Amino acid sequence: MDLLPDTVIPMPPLLLLSNDDGVHAEGLRLLARAVEHLGDVVIVAPASEQSTRSHALTLHRPLRVLSVGAAVWSVDGTPADCTYVALHHPTMLPRRPTLVLSGINHGSNLGGDVFYSGTVAAAREAAFRGVPAMALSMPSGADPALCAALAVPFVARLLAALAQTPGEPTPLLNLNFPNGEPKGTRSTRLGVRAYEDLVEVRHDPRGRQYLWIGGPSVDHPLVVGSDTEAFDAGFISLSALRLDMDTTAFAPLLDAVAG
Repeated sequence: MDLLPDTVIPMPPLLLLSNDDGVHAEGLRLLARAVEHLGDVVIVAPASEQSTRSHALTLHRPLRVLSVGAAVWSVDGTPADCTYVALHHPTMLPRRPTLVLSGINHGSNLGGDVFYSGTVAAAREAAFRGVPAMALSMPSGADPALCAALAVPFVARLLAALAQTPGEPTPLLNLNFPNGEPKGTRSTRLGVRAYEDLVEVRHDPRGRQYLWIGGPSVDHPLVVGSDTEAFDAGFISLSALRLDMDTTAFAPLLDAVAG
């Protein structure tokens, strides 16, 4: 059938995937396969594991980019580097992404984890640039294949919502799966994830000091309606994160300090 001259064939959504576990991580590859029917998928991810690198950008050395498969690129930098490179590289992406997905991270990103997380940073870098984004994470004991399958309807619904309500503000979502089969999904806010504060001092064979920081244990004080509460109860948590970190809570203090 001949097309009319002014017929426009819509392009499928372009899904840009990244993470902080590295380009060969199981969670990333399973997520890519799970959502490939929803649009065109391009992976741009770190060459090696980059957990807790937060939103660092590599500005003082060159970055090396390597094609490691069809529409799969590795960058020897941080998760935020990967999103930045993908969005600004002249030929890496065929068009502007419809949505950026970061994950599925091997390890939860709840509460204050979002400030340290490279997974969240890869998504946040996209949102900074006006591209909707979602970070996805699972606890270390979860089934990656199950979580990838569970992620599909969230991605599909987000794409549908974006098509119906394009424009500002740009959403940045944080999705966390619980251990085992989830009981459901809760819309949440950030909770409190209290890690054991520890600096362990050791000495090498030459007597020089070295340190390990951060203890192994973590606690979730009860915060009603939070992602940590949902996680502890066995629910998937979905939170919306703010790019604007301004607050009026300290207005009197600001006035006092400003003089």
